Amino acid sequence: MHKKPIRVAIINRSFWPVYPVIGEALLRFAERAPKREYSLSVIIQDKADIKSKLRENKRGKGVFFYPARSLSTSKSRILVRILDLLFFMSWVIVTLLWIRPKRVYVSTDPPVIVPFIVMIYCQLFRAKYIYHLQDIHPEATNVVLSVNKWIYKLLLNMDVMTMQKANQLVTINSHMASVIKSRSGSKAPINILPNPAVSFDDIDTSKPKILGFSFCGNAGRLQRIPFILDTIETYYKRGGCLEFTFAGGGLYSHHLKKFAKKFPNFYYHGKVSANEAAQISADYTWALLPIEDEVTRFAFPSKSSSYVFSGANILGICGAETSVAHWVNENRIGIVVKPDLESVVNIFFDIENGAFGNIIDEDYRDALKKDLSFDVFIERLNKLVLA
Repeated sequence: MHKKPIRVAIINRSFWPVYPVIGEALLRFAERAPKREYSLSVIIQDKADIKSKLRENKRGKGVFFYPARSLSTSKSRILVRILDLLFFMSWVIVTLLWIRPKRVYVSTDPPVIVPFIVMIYCQLFRAKYIYHLQDIHPEATNVVLSVNKWIYKLLLNMDVMTMQKANQLVTINSHMASVIKSRSGSKAPINILPNPAVSFDDIDTSKPKILGFSFCGNAGRLQRIPFILDTIETYYKRGGCLEFTFAGGGLYSHHLKKFAKKFPNFYYHGKVSANEAAQISADYTWALLPIEDEVTRFAFPSKSSSYVFSGANILGICGAETSVAHWVNENRIGIVVKPDLESVVNIFFDIENGAFGNIIDEDYRDALKKDLSFDVFIERLNKLVLA
């Protein structure tokens, strides 16, 4: 007699097609799971009428989708976003009780509260769960916004409990794994799973590159945008002529628009698709990777994976002992400069004058590209969730 398929739930508010990297990877994972052995359900917050998109693109065969309507956007007021989170939290509770999965994969989007709900469900119904920390909260949030100390302590204790009860923990790099281990005391195995890069299948990486810099990603508080703009303005005022191209939304998008009107060699594309961002990265000789030092203990810039595939040299702008600096140096894919105005401006002039050229070690880059591919990500996730 054939056994009933094991019910597995995937919970990540960000999903395909709105989030084409992690969302696409999770969709492919769910599609490829052996359906005779596993019944895959995806619990998400719907921002793009996902069921219609799935039908249009003939995706998601054999996978059950439970989308909750999104009530807010990144521009919504904080109260609306909190209410939206509470709505999704309620949706997760109801859906878990409805489908009764025996295994749950939950990511940190949204952080802390939804994984905590998963922990309670799994404790009550003797299910297993894998907790994927793509960022470590509430610490990462506290770097950006000063969280009330009592709320911070409550959220931290909730997250520690979620880690301690998990069957497996997953994070992006060894630095974050060390933080997770020291702050949680969890005895669960901690697996390293770097985020994959956006597909470069349709990206032209063969044409001659423009001597200059690209930045593709969130123009937010953690990316040192005001500092970067100060360095570029100083560089231009001293006679520099390299091109700088920025793409992506975020807190400082208005500043970038104004800056682009002020300097003819500075371009701002606003929010673009993943493919457009990949092409922009591939068009330039260098890619900017600025990051606040403190946050590198709790998060890792997602655009870094795509920079590797673009073939651009990476200029990390951060402290020498951060995880980003170690990643750039150990993989021989660029250089790192401390976040000091004169140091960064001097690097810009050095690059303009041909001081570095192409400094990527192609053997290291090829190995890193393989490690950051969709297939490797899905294979590793398959072993973690379905083994």
